[in-house]
Amino acid sequence: METNMTQGSPLKLILHFMLPLLIGNIFQQFYNMADTIIVGHFVGSKALAAVGSTGTIMFLVIGISTGMATGFTVLTSQKYGAGDFDGTKQSVSNGILLSAVMAVVMTVLSLLVMHPLLALMNTPSDIYNDAYSYISVICIGTAASIYYNLFSAYMRAVGNSRVPVYFLVFSALLNIVLDLVFVINFKMGTAGAAWATDLSQAISAVLCLIYIYRRMPNLRPEAHHWRLNRAYTKHQLEIGLPMAVQFGITASGTMIMQAAINMFGSTAVAGFTAACKVQNILTQGMISIGQTMAAYSGQNYGKMDLARIRKGTNAAMKISFIYSVAAGIIACLSLKYLMRLFFSADVDMASLLPWAKTYIYECAVFYIPLCMIFIYRNTIQGCGYGGLAMLLGFTELGARLITAVFAMKFKSYPLAAGCDAAAWFVTGIESLGLFYIVMKDIKKRGYTKAIT
Repeated sequence: METNMTQGSPLKLILHFMLPLLIGNIFQQFYNMADTIIVGHFVGSKALAAVGSTGTIMFLVIGISTGMATGFTVLTSQKYGAGDFDGTKQSVSNGILLSAVMAVVMTVLSLLVMHPLLALMNTPSDIYNDAYSYISVICIGTAASIYYNLFSAYMRAVGNSRVPVYFLVFSALLNIVLDLVFVINFKMGTAGAAWATDLSQAISAVLCLIYIYRRMPNLRPEAHHWRLNRAYTKHQLEIGLPMAVQFGITASGTMIMQAAINMFGSTAVAGFTAACKVQNILTQGMISIGQTMAAYSGQNYGKMDLARIRKGTNAAMKISFIYSVAAGIIACLSLKYLMRLFFSADVDMASLLPWAKTYIYECAVFYIPLCMIFIYRNTIQGCGYGGLAMLLGFTELGARLITAVFAMKFKSYPLAAGCDAAAWFVTGIESLGLFYIVMKDIKKRGYTKAIT
């Protein structure tokens, strides 16, 4: 089920590749939403706010880890596109070994800093304990998240976007079952929801690994590959570290935004959390096309086809423009109905909707710049320019920081809710400029950046 993305119509290839990713990413959101929905219905709105208040910390911990792991697979995509299958296998084993080290470091560090981090983010006292219970267990499962994302990215790197979806769907359903058992039957509260997530992701990782070893020989390392290769390690870290830093920077910006939101109390946090969950589902198409462009540009860069990379980004932008307009309309019209998913019938929705509407309405206007970020950033990364892609993270951080500071200074919720919109607008424009810089640089140097 591998796909060679160096031949055929870019538009058709991108659509064919992204659709399974879209289905998988939507299920991933249901996977994440299960915790929020079940906790909101069976534990209470404050517990939902507790889980929601840790969302940006979860993004920081898991984002840094999976960002680096995904960066490791860029070399795999390039080697596969160049037809170097021995190099493909070496890149796989190298990434697995590097990820083991990363998993230990990230788990220990995240647990050590969690209490100070929650305090720094102005976490309301009435949800603090539930928030800590949830996020600390999520941190314990960092390794499961890293390896699921690593193995899924390896399959996508060689053009297989379908199989990871099958495992994700299974594990998403398992997560719901475990959520119900741990939260309702065992009454484990927010910690139970987190344990369900950890176990489900671990099973996904194992299933992906089994499939790779049985069905994908080009990704199956042999005995002599199981050692750290200095050149491969250097290259994977050169791409993986900037991607990890980029995720960390972006997450830091969202944490600053969350700190501003937290100032308005647990009701505002609950409404904002539910709105974020709705938006996360509707923007999965943008994320999916970004993941597609990472594999597409990686393979075509490996083959040294600059013109084809440009055609692919143009096709991706056409798809994304239509998608972003539709997503914005749906977000605004369906919010009040979808919000009901997260709360029991006795919750006063009238008190929550104003907070949620403000955030969704401000964001929907800027979905097109958000699409640009995903497309151009992933294309830049696929071509091996991880350092430049990292600059986009700094821009997002700066825009969110400035907006959040003014929001806290003037105690303005609309400003706090506008942190994302401000970051997307500025960074989207910058991503387009960096893309053209990368294309000119590759052409000028005659593709000498190819890995040998």
